[in-house]
Amino acid sequence: MSDILVILESRAGQLRPACLETVGAARLAADASGGGQVIALATETTELDAAALGAAGADQVLLAAGQGHSADGAAATAARVATEHNVALVLLPSTVRGRDLTGRVAAHRKTGFAADCTALDYQDGGFLFTRPVFAGKAITQVRVCGSIAVASLRANHFAPAGRSAVAEITPIEAEIGVGQVTEISAQQGGRPDVAEASRVVAGGRGLGSAENWPLLEAVADAIPGCALGASRAVVDSGWRPHSEQVGQTGKVVSPELYIAVGISGAIQHLAGMNSSKVIVAINKDAEAPIFQHASYGVVGDAMEILPALAAELAKVGV
Repeated sequence: MSDILVILESRAGQLRPACLETVGAARLAADASGGGQVIALATETTELDAAALGAAGADQVLLAAGQGHSADGAAATAARVATEHNVALVLLPSTVRGRDLTGRVAAHRKTGFAADCTALDYQDGGFLFTRPVFAGKAITQVRVCGSIAVASLRANHFAPAGRSAVAEITPIEAEIGVGQVTEISAQQGGRPDVAEASRVVAGGRGLGSAENWPLLEAVADAIPGCALGASRAVVDSGWRPHSEQVGQTGKVVSPELYIAVGISGAIQHLAGMNSSKVIVAINKDAEAPIFQHASYGVVGDAMEILPALAAELAKVGV
């Protein structure tokens, strides 16, 4: 029986969707270990839904009284709670903030960590983590040695438990950090984060210029809950912000649907999206490497295809 601690993440006081997936993964792992407790920890002031967290798999929710995010304060709070509750595993969503905290928490507990995991199992009395390596060209399974393990989980690979339960929320004291986040410049437009979205439309240099980007946005607007992504070439050209970059030096995505428009399929980009469930490639070059990885391919001019695609999507009301 192993208890598990999940560190929650919020933005503007709201819980990030990937947190419920992480709680669900913790629930399955705790049950596999013999029925341990799942404890969720919010390290800053956050609006928490006890029913949603309980349904996702949490037995108890701890709300620290921190006013804003502090990486060193959050890590210290998490390490203290992990010690107080004698948990065997600490889990975090593999977001930008989650990756920052993963190493910090592991350092506090003098242990190792497994980053960006796509599967979590309990075997032979310990936790087994599955994670891609070498830009997704290989998959490895690892264990963390020591009395406690720390790991971050990739979004869209896990799901909330979906049970009927309400978690108990308890306020606790937060550790004070030296560094404090005073402001976050969030992306505009109300679209979901590309790393967490279940549907993504991404554009590359094949779109020609930033002036053609509204054609891509029209397709994304016709797909509910769709995020916009971009290749490194697009971001380097200044067409789109780095927050939308998909790839080895950007964000790793695993949506149900990934539409790649004008993207040739360089290795760097494939490393960030090749675990997508369905990949649709639109490119005028029939020999583009992206077609080797696509579920469906359309050879043609994106300037002609995108307006037609947006119109058809609007008709069917996706």
